[in-house]
Amino acid sequence: MRRTRNAKIVATLGPASSSEDMVRRLFLAGVDVFRLNFSHGNVDDNAARFRMLRALERETGRPIGILADLQGPKLRVGTFAAGAVTLFEGETFRLDLDPAPGNDRRASLPHPEIFAGLVPGTELLLDDGKLRVVVERCGADFAETRVAVGGKLSERKGVNVPGVVLPISALTAKDRRDLDLALELGADWIALSFVQRPEDVVGARELIGARALIVTKLEKPRAVERLDEIATLSDAVMVARGDLGVELPAERVPAIQKHAVRTCRRLGRPVIVATQMLESMIDSPVPTRAEASDVATAVYDGADAVMLSAESAAGKHPVEAVAMMDRIIQQVESDPLYRQLIEASHTPARAGGAVADAVCSAMRRAVALLQASAIVCYTSSGHTSLRAARERPESPVLSLTPSIATARRLALAWGVHSVHIEGVHDVEEMTDLACRVSRREGFAEPGQTIVAIAGMPFGTPGTTNLMRIATA
Repeated sequence: MRRTRNAKIVATLGPASSSEDMVRRLFLAGVDVFRLNFSHGNVDDNAARFRMLRALERETGRPIGILADLQGPKLRVGTFAAGAVTLFEGETFRLDLDPAPGNDRRASLPHPEIFAGLVPGTELLLDDGKLRVVVERCGADFAETRVAVGGKLSERKGVNVPGVVLPISALTAKDRRDLDLALELGADWIALSFVQRPEDVVGARELIGARALIVTKLEKPRAVERLDEIATLSDAVMVARGDLGVELPAERVPAIQKHAVRTCRRLGRPVIVATQMLESMIDSPVPTRAEASDVATAVYDGADAVMLSAESAAGKHPVEAVAMMDRIIQQVESDPLYRQLIEASHTPARAGGAVADAVCSAMRRAVALLQASAIVCYTSSGHTSLRAARERPESPVLSLTPSIATARRLALAWGVHSVHIEGVHDVEEMTDLACRVSRREGFAEPGQTIVAIAGMPFGTPGTTNLMRIATA
């Protein structure tokens, strides 16, 4: 079962997409990776979804990626004695650790770590940025603020502190429990929320080890400032535009998206563009033209994947949203301008780099000159296929791996079609298998040229050092 596009689709499961029939329909419509949002659902819900996806994988014979998205710290104000209050511009408003219900002059903010990071002049955003207050005086347990943008504030609304690196771990106690569950169930990717600095990724890696790969969500201004370091330490990056748009002016988000995609492409890290891509399809069976253009822009930029959130999790038209995204991607990739833009935005491997970069750079050139039908990558860890995908070659990447975990993880990577195989032992066996599988999977006809790359000795991760040209 082959996708006829390079960019991948990530879709979130939720109340609108929890039945076996709906999950199957979403997969057939084009989903490559399913996201489980651990901000919602209980242990039984998430375990049931894992079982459904693995059963679907066995049924279809296609590796399916599962992304477990951890909630991260949620900073919220407390309760109010008489319900929602209204804050007026220019008035003072106190935030403190006192758990007593608040009023229109003060509110509880039960997060001492926020007060530890505040200084006069710090701006706090309330209720997804709808209200803004500026700190005038603060201490270890309070902040006296002045309202810059007023409005209605109800209890338990979120608080954002965009200008400060807060002394908070990206993993809460809840996240650690959810992480244990996700790893036990066999998640392929773990998405980290609230990442502020490279150390957050390092800490998560120490807990996760090699049991799953890490997607760092780019949603904090401080993480944007250290994008190169964070992306280098991550296995993939998600441009979480909704959260970015709360803490940063909306007009900055498009440039950050493009910069993140370019950075990840240069580093060879898969990059997902997420949030509100087809937002109107939560209620409407068709998107706005602006939304279609938004998806197309991410594809033209060379993003590995585009993601649906509420559209597939809670919307009225989840299958239609996936099918629409699939059609948009295919339309973009059939445009001659697409290939020109991909070539123009390609970052060549640097001189003096790794052997794998040299092999994949040569592969890219050979594929273009020979008009090869497919690139066949032998990989145990996924490294070879990811380096091939980094080149954004003109031909599809057929990834052969003896590891089902690797095959599932590569479902996120641009242009990669993974097949789980038995291991190979020598170059002749490799070449023969490459030809047979490329014909069987519909990538090549007898007599067409394929380019195979691998690492020797076989089965040793990170040793890409061989390219062979063969006839299918």
